[in-house]
Amino acid sequence: MNRRDTGAFGWYSMLTLVAALALACAVLAAVVTFVWLERREALESARERSELLARVLEDHVTRTVDAAGTAMGTLAEAVALQPELNAARLQPQLAHALVGMPFLRGVALLNLRGEVLASSAPSEVGLVVDMGGLGPIPAAGTERLQALLPGRGLRDLSRPRPAAMARNVHVLPLLRHLSMPDGRPLLLLGLINPDALANYQQTVLSGLEGAALLTGYDAQLLTATEALNLPAGDRLREHPVFLDWLPDREHGVYEGRGAMPGAQVVAFRVSRTRPLVVIVEQDRAVVLARLNGVLGGVVIAGVAALLVIAAATAVIRRSLRARERSSAQLDAAHEQVALRERELSVLMKSVQELIFRADTAGAISFVNARWSAISADGADHALGRKLQDLVDPADRAAVAGLFNIGDGRGVRQAEASVPGRDGEPRRFDFAVVPLRSQGQIVGFAGSAVDVTERFVARQRLQHQLAFTGLLLEMSPLPVSMFDAQLKYVTVNQAWEEFTGRDRAEVIGRQVGYFTPRDEAAQHEPQDARLLRDGGRVRYETQVRHRDGSRRDMLITKVAVPDEQGGIAGILCTLMDVSEFRDAERATREARDVAEEASRAKSEFIANISHELRTPLQTILGFSELGLVRGRDQPKLAGMFGDIHASGQRMLALVNDLLDVAKIESPVGTFDLERCDLRGLLQETLRELDPLLARKRLRPRLTLPGWPLSARVDPLRFQQVLRNVLANAIKFSPEDGPLELTGELTADGEIHLSIADRGPGIPEAEVGKIFEAFVQSSQTKDGSGGTGLGLAICRKIVEIHGGRIHAENRPGGGAVFHVFVPAKVSGDTQIDESM
Repeated sequence: MNRRDTGAFGWYSMLTLVAALALACAVLAAVVTFVWLERREALESARERSELLARVLEDHVTRTVDAAGTAMGTLAEAVALQPELNAARLQPQLAHALVGMPFLRGVALLNLRGEVLASSAPSEVGLVVDMGGLGPIPAAGTERLQALLPGRGLRDLSRPRPAAMARNVHVLPLLRHLSMPDGRPLLLLGLINPDALANYQQTVLSGLEGAALLTGYDAQLLTATEALNLPAGDRLREHPVFLDWLPDREHGVYEGRGAMPGAQVVAFRVSRTRPLVVIVEQDRAVVLARLNGVLGGVVIAGVAALLVIAAATAVIRRSLRARERSSAQLDAAHEQVALRERELSVLMKSVQELIFRADTAGAISFVNARWSAISADGADHALGRKLQDLVDPADRAAVAGLFNIGDGRGVRQAEASVPGRDGEPRRFDFAVVPLRSQGQIVGFAGSAVDVTERFVARQRLQHQLAFTGLLLEMSPLPVSMFDAQLKYVTVNQAWEEFTGRDRAEVIGRQVGYFTPRDEAAQHEPQDARLLRDGGRVRYETQVRHRDGSRRDMLITKVAVPDEQGGIAGILCTLMDVSEFRDAERATREARDVAEEASRAKSEFIANISHELRTPLQTILGFSELGLVRGRDQPKLAGMFGDIHASGQRMLALVNDLLDVAKIESPVGTFDLERCDLRGLLQETLRELDPLLARKRLRPRLTLPGWPLSARVDPLRFQQVLRNVLANAIKFSPEDGPLELTGELTADGEIHLSIADRGPGIPEAEVGKIFEAFVQSSQTKDGSGGTGLGLAICRKIVEIHGGRIHAENRPGGGAVFHVFVPAKVSGDTQIDESM
């Protein structure tokens, strides 16, 4: 063997080592990168899950407390309308407030000294609540969520405290300050059960190794799940949420210290309307521990790959050394068979398969012309090179195994990829047969068939099957598959978690074997129809959960066809709709309660107003008679004049209350007809001419030349115009202007505006003057009305599908804007529900 061949063998050996080291480094880099990515993905998933749970729990807490506040607001209005405080009459209303609100333990009416005047529990009437422990009293007309207090009810909050109190039981007081018609201040106290909030938190976090906390904005612990062993009422001022995040951020997520020991994935969110903070924590170590199984497999695979690389390198180097030793001997043999090979090469050029011959080390000594058609290099480039060096590095070990002299097999086969002419790899199925002389292997003859299309199709199928299996496993819905004999074929993880049964236990067993016979009978007709007709079915029924509860489930089943067009089995998906059904029932109950409260309020106002009108008419009659007979006595005439003026104001209030009751009554109707609003405005202005003349006001009317047509109730709409115009006249200075305009907007609405140059409306009162019984501070001199006029106007305009608002004018004065649709469709009768 010459010196050049010796150098080539050394170069090949060095190249093999370098390639093996590079491949090992690539494997290590891939393993490290995969581990890092999986770790980051697990932590990011935990952060997103914690944020979602914090959002869900904050929404539930806010809605729960707001629902209690709304109920207490309704009770406060009912109490304020009582002519006199009657505990026997109030007790049913207070008890009824607890219906549909299991999170309220009780509601009571107190005076400022803490005496219980009325309560949802009659036995609590007469108790004296410790107002010092209850906390500061909110301002009149407002409510305040107080600090957490120990105890179960009012008796535990009263003075003196009972000797035996329930341990580890707390209440969350919600205090509302109201005033009776006689000005007497009262307190409405609602006791929220924090355990109801904790139960919901525990339910939401079931199956998750973590903890949920509900605290006040002052860091007081209100509720916590079972995973957190902290007593309610503790202060968590050292928690990073209160040290580093609040009050700059109202929500966030971080990794670090929390209420539980060790590093945590913490998400928090502040309530939208209440001084409450929801915190969700997941143990960071537990989150990362879920990766141990996956990461262990990856590490094992990486170690196995390194061992394979080392083994392949050793085999190649040994093959190189063996070739180096036998090369000299083979040179002579090559010369002898060279002529024979040349003769065979002509025949081999016509063969479509790749045919080659190699020595015992796998070095190619002959290859037919087919090589040039599939490889970027010519056939001469392949001669003298080992076949394993010409294939993809990943397949070299398998190809090198074909030339193992110690292998006793006859025909040896392996698949490997070879770079093609277009740069894309081509897949070949190699078959090698050892050539023997005197019982010894002297070389190998082989062929290769291009199986690229088959290999690509097989890979795509494997990837598709793996992807389908992954989608099935990641689905949050319980999914199962059973064959035509109704035996389980496969189930996903969500199905195992729902039923509490392992897939190894159920696969091969009859469908529904673990359910009672009556429940299984509900599914048998659906399964039989699918196996008979195919297609899909969807139905809803109740299924037993792993915890023993019955869940409302929407079941979807699809027939899976087989290769012959028959039915291979049924794919079944379960969707838990229990929360939707519970929400529907709760919504219906809440709507019925609200409608009943609205009807009771309207009928109460109407009855009281009618009862007041009769005595008022008598008072007005006698006061007018006194005015006539007391003309000669100024003092007596002044007294009867004051009585008559007061009676007129009371009568106006009663009439406004009747008007409100009529509008809100279920039998109140509006008679709509198409009207030109210009005529209604001009007619109303003529009615108020005496008031205009008395203050020498100069009305300026700006209306278009075309009709401003809309479907309105003329009497009701004139009531709106009359009220707004009367207010404008009342507040306008003498000899001042009064501007009235009308136009059709681009949005298809009719816009009427009435502007004056009076003192205007205080900025703090612009948004409140349309509320019932609210008067502007500009009318506190006694010239104001009942405070219902503008509220009635807004109600009438809204029933017509419009809107009304007020604003101050530059330079002084106020302007009222009325918008109504130019075209209104529908019947001529509109009730309150419209």
